[in-house]
Amino acid sequence: METNSGAAPVDCRVSVTVQAGDPVSQAGIVSQLRPRPEVSLTEWDNDVSPQVVVIVVDRVDEDTLRTLRRIQRTTTCRTVLVTTDIDEQKLVSTAECGVAGVVRRSESTPEHLVHVIQTVARGEGHLPSDLLGRLLVEVGKLQGQVLAPRGLHFTGLAPREVDVLRLVAEGYDTPEIATKLAYSERTVKTVLHSVMTRMQLRNRSHAVAYAMRQGWI
Repeated sequence: METNSGAAPVDCRVSVTVQAGDPVSQAGIVSQLRPRPEVSLTEWDNDVSPQVVVIVVDRVDEDTLRTLRRIQRTTTCRTVLVTTDIDEQKLVSTAECGVAGVVRRSESTPEHLVHVIQTVARGEGHLPSDLLGRLLVEVGKLQGQVLAPRGLHFTGLAPREVDVLRLVAEGYDTPEIATKLAYSERTVKTVLHSVMTRMQLRNRSHAVAYAMRQGWI
C-alpha cells in the first residue's frame, strides 16, 4: 500500500495562553511551558481561542472570578487555575466559573503543569487530592443540609422526579407509574409537567432523552 510520505504532520500540541496578574508570574509560567513539545504557546486572539487558558493568581478574589466568568461566557477555552492558596468555598466558586484544573504554585513543575493541561484539554478535570476530598465533603454538606430538606438534588431534580422519569423511560404509562410509586395519577402528571416546564422540554420522550443525556437516570 502506498502512503503519502509528503503529507504535513498533524500538530497534536495543545494550544495554550497564559494570563497572570503580574509580569513575573507571567514570565515564570511561560518559561516553564515554552520548551515543552506537548504545548504550543499562543497570544490571546479574539477570533481564535486557545484550547486551554492558564490563569495564574496568588489567591482567588472577585477580580479572578470575574475573569473566569468572562472566559467561560465568551470562549470555548478550558481553564487551568494556578494559585498559591485556595479553600473549599473558593474552589466551588471557581468550578461554577468553568475551571477544569487546579494546580498549586508550589506543585507547578513543568511536568505536572503540562500533565494537567493535557488532562483538561481532553475534557477531563484535575484537582489536588486533598482538595478533592475537601470538595466532596462540602458537596455532601450542601446536599444534606440545604438541598435535601427542600426536596432537591444536585441534578436539579427532586428524588420523586427521578423516580417518575425512570419509570417513563422503562415504558410504564401514567396509571402504572402511579401504582408503582403509590401516587395519584394527578401527582404523576404534575411531576412530569413540572420537569418539562422547568427544563423547557417538549414532551415525555424529550424529558426522558434529556435526563438520560445528563446522566440523571
